[in-house]
Amino acid sequence: MSGPARRSWPLRALMVLAVAGAALWLTTSLRASSAAAGGGVSPRTGEADLGQRVFLRDCAWCHGIDAQGTSRGPDLRTAGPAYVDFMLRTGRMPLLEPDATTEPVHRKYDSATISALVSYVGEQLGSGEPLPRLSAGDITAGRTVFLASCAACHGSSGTGTILQDGTRVPQLYDTASEQIAEAVRVGPGPMPPFGHGTVDDQELSDVVSYVQQLGPAQVEGGHPLDQYGPIAESLLVLLVPLPLLVLVIILLGRRAPRRESDE
Repeated sequence: MSGPARRSWPLRALMVLAVAGAALWLTTSLRASSAAAGGGVSPRTGEADLGQRVFLRDCAWCHGIDAQGTSRGPDLRTAGPAYVDFMLRTGRMPLLEPDATTEPVHRKYDSATISALVSYVGEQLGSGEPLPRLSAGDITAGRTVFLASCAACHGSSGTGTILQDGTRVPQLYDTASEQIAEAVRVGPGPMPPFGHGTVDDQELSDVVSYVQQLGPAQVEGGHPLDQYGPIAESLLVLLVPLPLLVLVIILLGRRAPRRESDE
């Protein structure tokens, strides 16, 4: 290598390093600008990143990229973590079609994905009713609250029913305690929400404790007919006791043979 070429080699290496450094700085600046412009959909890490990716992939079609709502889905910014968690863990969301009804079915996501969505939508994009914190409840006190506020639709034993407008009220057996508490607070579907002024936190824990012991576990003797709901009870009455009663009435109503009058 000649003398001038040797002397220019450090200069060339320095120029290459300078160009590489400038390119790295420019790339970093562009990423930062893109994140700032993205607002609610800026890159995140960990649980929030998972929640963001799933929300943009499955939920933003109807609820909007910032959960602001569209013509196909409601605004979630004030829904709160309790509402989001309830809808996801009971399988009511996501819907396959925007016009489909929100019926409880098998949930679509695992627990970690649901927690990520709750964290992203319920806490980072908006605010609302937080996840309930339950404590030890009193079953007797819970029964009193349940009979006063819930039994009109769900039945005193939690069997559920069908209302006059055709709305199906689900039975409460095998429902997780967290979902019972969330339903009380957010009032899914036609169910009214019960705020802290109507049912305080201790009463909520009492109601959950009462509901958790409903179902087959509460049958300690006799026939468990009440576990099948009012429809089954009504059918049994129509098919067994009522026909027997009609038969007895017919037999009793038959006129006895007349005696011949004495001459």
